[in-house]
Amino acid sequence: MSPENFPVQTGKRILLFALIAVGMGQTVLFAVLAPLGREIGLLEVQVGAIISASSITVFLCTPIWGRTSDRWGRKRVMLVGLFGYAMGTVLFAMVFKSAMEGFFIPVVAFIALIVARMMHAVVMSATMPAASAYMADITTVAERTRGMGQVGAANNVGAILGPALGGGLAVFSLLTPLWFSAAIAVFAGLIVWKFLPDVPRQVVGHRPPKMKRTDPRILPFMIVGVTMFMGFAIVQQTMAFRFQDALGLTGIETARTFGIGMMLSAGCSLFSQAILVQHLDLKPFSLMKLAMPLLIIAFGIMATFESELMLLGSMCMLGLGMGLAGPGFTAGASLAVSPEEQGAVAGVAGSCGPLGFTIGPLVGTWLYSLQPEYPYIFTLVVYIPLLIFVLMQKERPVHG
Repeated sequence: MSPENFPVQTGKRILLFALIAVGMGQTVLFAVLAPLGREIGLLEVQVGAIISASSITVFLCTPIWGRTSDRWGRKRVMLVGLFGYAMGTVLFAMVFKSAMEGFFIPVVAFIALIVARMMHAVVMSATMPAASAYMADITTVAERTRGMGQVGAANNVGAILGPALGGGLAVFSLLTPLWFSAAIAVFAGLIVWKFLPDVPRQVVGHRPPKMKRTDPRILPFMIVGVTMFMGFAIVQQTMAFRFQDALGLTGIETARTFGIGMMLSAGCSLFSQAILVQHLDLKPFSLMKLAMPLLIIAFGIMATFESELMLLGSMCMLGLGMGLAGPGFTAGASLAVSPEEQGAVAGVAGSCGPLGFTIGPLVGTWLYSLQPEYPYIFTLVVYIPLLIFVLMQKERPVHG
């Protein structure tokens, strides 16, 4: 198939469907992980450590998968990620089930969950860099920011559907949403395998270029990305505890209420990415300059209020901000490098989120154990200099 005859719209539709499935699986996990951890006797910081161990694994593996997608092809690497996600989720759920039935004491369950989640992370980390590089391959420079906005929007559609389905399925068992997300990943993998067209311009088999995170072309985006995702991870990992403790909820009620919060947040993020990013036509750093004040306001509300209405409102504000910042960060890094480096930059940029999610859950859950307001005060303090840093940046030269 020649580049002129490549079915761009078909490729986009299948790609975005797969990302919806990934978004569903991730948000289902975050909706039930906190109450599941408490169910088997884990401390808040231990629940955070599970996510951190997974995230450092993703951080290390994502750049490798990005370069591998240059060599193997985007589609093949996406299939590794989707089917690996399904198998890893089943393993993770089986460890939780064993602990809930008394086969593992809490300390053994904690170690087993760390190992299972790290094994899971090795393969599931293949999906996003391959998907981002695929989108970069099929969009022009002028379309790149909108294309990355569509990637984020698809992920957020999944983030809306995941808690809705997960909250409903949790009435049967807190583990039911995990079994469901594994099944969805298998289905998405089959759709990608059968229908996603390979990108024709990709030269499979060549030695892909390596890229350092300190490459001056992308370094400002790396600084913003790691710090931004660290703050987001602090919130995502502690807000379920915040809802449960502030409102006096049971485990199932927590999964349902926090799931509603995640749905609202994802809906607002979807609005940012599907409406604002697509129509404002702003450059990457301009999007981030709009996003940072919204995020700072959200953290201030989280630190100050304990009512359900205000906590849900803060998550809406968080979604609006992340919906603007995410495409700006991803598109900015993509546009700063050459077409031949898209797999490499997708892997490097994609590792910023996992690094943030390595630091954030540990810091957030530790601060939460000291005082429930501390995680959000800390994030607020970190984001103020981040806002100043973003305001000082000029738009980078376009190479991609």
